[in-house]
Amino acid sequence: MTTQTKTQTQSASYAFADTMTMLRRNLLHAKRYPSMVFSIIIMPTVLMLIFNFVFGGALEKSSGGNYIDYLAPGMMLMLPAYMTVSVAVSIAGDASKGIVNRFRVMSISRSSMLTGQVLGSLLQAVGGIAVMTGVALLIGFRPNADAFEWIAALGLLVLVTFAFSWLAIALGLLSPTVESASNAPFPIIMLPFLGSGLVATDTMPVGLRQFAEYQPFTPITETLRGLLMGTEIGANGWIALAWCAVIAGGGYLWSRSIFGKQA
Repeated sequence: MTTQTKTQTQSASYAFADTMTMLRRNLLHAKRYPSMVFSIIIMPTVLMLIFNFVFGGALEKSSGGNYIDYLAPGMMLMLPAYMTVSVAVSIAGDASKGIVNRFRVMSISRSSMLTGQVLGSLLQAVGGIAVMTGVALLIGFRPNADAFEWIAALGLLVLVTFAFSWLAIALGLLSPTVESASNAPFPIIMLPFLGSGLVATDTMPVGLRQFAEYQPFTPITETLRGLLMGTEIGANGWIALAWCAVIAGGGYLWSRSIFGKQA
């Protein structure tokens, strides 16, 4: 093994260790602020219950059957959307307290703070998905997915969370205050409501239907619904993956650029 290869291996090892340290820090931070965890992880499940029991009867015709079977896959995507608030607020909070600047002068991997935040959001999202799935099953959700399709569905949800977490980091770095950071992801939170998560797009007015069909959450929702319920996926799978790649890549490059310029 050459000296250069050894150096690269050691650098990768140090970066991984620093990222795990930042991940532990983020999880401890989440534990100390349970209200934030509740609002981000539990609130989507509460919304699912409200839509199912309050509006479910009126919206039954949009589902073509048991409304919770139509609703649950769409509501699962509320978790990645809501996670953007937590990520943006956490990054903005560290920046406003000067913690980001302290990390910059420490002998740690410069990217570990950002990647640790993303990994923390992924773990919280998986916990929220487990809670929502359990509740949905209790109130009548009956997916017909096999083990492979469940794994693919979870992988898609993790990929969506990963993509939007990087975008949220950029929004948090750009926000001058924690308050502005909490408001910055609002358009992202609204996108699942303006897609096919709650009702079929063909029931919407023309302008809204066109927007719903071409925004990222609709193909992602249809792919997730197809995996869990066996509905037609068609080209939505490739479109969903393309959206995730574009958002993740753009968010990552944007975040790294902002982080570097603020140094």
